[in-house]
Amino acid sequence: MDQPAIETRGLSHAYGTVVALHDVDLRIPPGRVGLVGANGAGKTTLIRILLGMLTPTRGAAEVFGLDTRTHELEVRARVGYMPEGNCLPPDQTAADFLIYAAALGGLPSRAARQRASDVLTLVGLEEERFRPLGGFSTGMKQRTKLAQAIVHDPELVFLDEPTAGLDPEGRDEMLELISRLGSFGIDVLVSSHVLGDIERTCDWVVMLEGGRVLRSGPLASLVDVDTVEIDLIDDPEPLMTVLAAAGAEVERSGTRLVVTADGKDPFLLVRDALADTGTGIRSMGPRSTSLEDVFLAVEGSR
Repeated sequence: MDQPAIETRGLSHAYGTVVALHDVDLRIPPGRVGLVGANGAGKTTLIRILLGMLTPTRGAAEVFGLDTRTHELEVRARVGYMPEGNCLPPDQTAADFLIYAAALGGLPSRAARQRASDVLTLVGLEEERFRPLGGFSTGMKQRTKLAQAIVHDPELVFLDEPTAGLDPEGRDEMLELISRLGSFGIDVLVSSHVLGDIERTCDWVVMLEGGRVLRSGPLASLVDVDTVEIDLIDDPEPLMTVLAAAGAEVERSGTRLVVTADGKDPFLLVRDALADTGTGIRSMGPRSTSLEDVFLAVEGSR
């Protein structure tokens, strides 16, 4: 890995006697990163430390090689933040709020107005730009928060529960927007307890539980497993016997078998076993575990 976008070493933080993060060591590349864990896992605390909003009790955190304790202003100039809670001024229009956010990001007046207009169009709020934010629906408010996070053209944006409170259609639209940010040269860290959202938008995953890192790595390496799923026409028993003798592990549910093989190619084992037994099949294909399966398995092994 070249220069990481985010790096932490022995990072810990406590609120009084409550420890939110325990010795978190991370090295995360640029790209689309998912930060997953249940509510209270330490996700928001980690984001606030990375933004320089909190000083860790112990350890260090860097964003683009900048220590968040000593270079917080430089970090904030290069990142955007979409908080989970409602933070919008109800009496201000979307246009005025975005112009103000762009100006805070350092854009001159004319550039701030143009950038605000462009970003509101990007998130689908061009027709609502002159409406007061207090009258916005939940979905429109989430889009506005995303817009203010990217209006100053950051290199990295932190999104804390961006789909919170959205209906299925609104969730799909928000996830599509998040997926598109990379095409604008913006890296993304998405914090969510909804594992399916992370699977749809991210390439790298960090799993937190109780303030500790369970796993961190490319999504593909976490969820891809050598597993074959077969739906049989004939009696499964002869095939199961041959597969077991060849060293495969077989789970059965009716006529459906799930086959894994430690250190061996399960497709080759299934192919040979089918030929040996003459068993008829309806379908056969790979099966990947979901991110939820991985999370539960790792959490259960602790």
